[in-house]
Amino acid sequence: MDTTELLKKVRQIEIKTKGLSQNIFAGQYHSAFKGRGMAFSEVREYQYGDDIRDIDWNVTARYNKPYVKVFEEERELTVVLMIDVSGSLDFGSTSAFKRNMVAEIAATLAFSAIQNNDKIGVIFFSDKIEKFIPPKKGKKHILYIIRELLSFKPENNRTDIGMALKYLTNAIKKRCTTFIISDFLDSPKFEEAMTIANRKHDIVALQVYDKLETRLPAIGLMKLLDAETNKEVWIDTSSKKTRSAYERHFEKELFYTQQAFTKSKVDNVMMNTNDDYVKSLMLLFKKRS
Repeated sequence: MDTTELLKKVRQIEIKTKGLSQNIFAGQYHSAFKGRGMAFSEVREYQYGDDIRDIDWNVTARYNKPYVKVFEEERELTVVLMIDVSGSLDFGSTSAFKRNMVAEIAATLAFSAIQNNDKIGVIFFSDKIEKFIPPKKGKKHILYIIRELLSFKPENNRTDIGMALKYLTNAIKKRCTTFIISDFLDSPKFEEAMTIANRKHDIVALQVYDKLETRLPAIGLMKLLDAETNKEVWIDTSSKKTRSAYERHFEKELFYTQQAFTKSKVDNVMMNTNDDYVKSLMLLFKKRS
C-alpha cells in the first residue's frame, strides 16, 4: 500500500469510526467503562457512619476534631488495545477480511476513548510482542494508531495470547481497560494469564470470526492454507465426514475459548465478519452499564 492510498484509507476509516463513536456510542462507552480508581477530592468534618479508615489524622490533629477525606471516582481511564496481528487474521469469505474488521473496531474504540478524554495505547502481538505504542491522548496520536492498524506488517505469523497478556500485566503498571481483539484461534492455552491480567486490569475480549471457519460448503476439492504455518492441504468438501470434522474442530476451539473467558471472569462478545460489529459493541456496552 503506497502513502497516498494509505492516507486515503486512514481518512475513510477516521470519518466512519469517528462518526460511530460520536453518534452511536456517546454515553454508552462512558457508562460501560467507568473509571475504577478513586481520587482525593477534599476533607470535611466527620459524620456518624463515615468509615474511620478515611479519617485524615493530620487535619484532625490541627483542628482538634475529626475530619475525613472525601474521594471521587477518577473519570480518566487508560485504555489499551491488544491487537492480534497473526496470520490467521488474513481470512475472510465476505467483503471484509478479519484484519480489516479488527482495524475498524479498534479505531472506533480509540475515538470513543479519546472523546472521553482517556489515554489510549496499543499492543500489537503475534507469538511475540510486535510493537507497543504507549498510552497518550490527542487526535494526532489516534491517527498514528489508525495508520499503524492499516499498515503494520508483523514479523511472525503464529499466535500466543498468554504471552501477550503477561506482557500487559508487567508493562502497564496502573489499572487500565484492555480490549483484546483477536480470533482467539491456534493459540496456546491462555486462561491462567488472562485470569491474572484481569485481576489487575479490566479485560474485555472481542472475538472476530468468519462464517467459513464454522462450516464448509459442499463444493468438492478445496485447497486450504494455514496462514500461521503456510502449510497447504487439499480436502474433499463433498465428504460429509470431512465437513463434520471441520465443524467439530471449530466448536472445540470455541468451547475452550468461552470456558477461558468464563473462568477468568472476562466480558466478551463474538463478531462475525458478515455482521454489523456496531450492534455487538452496543450489546457489550449495555451489558456492562
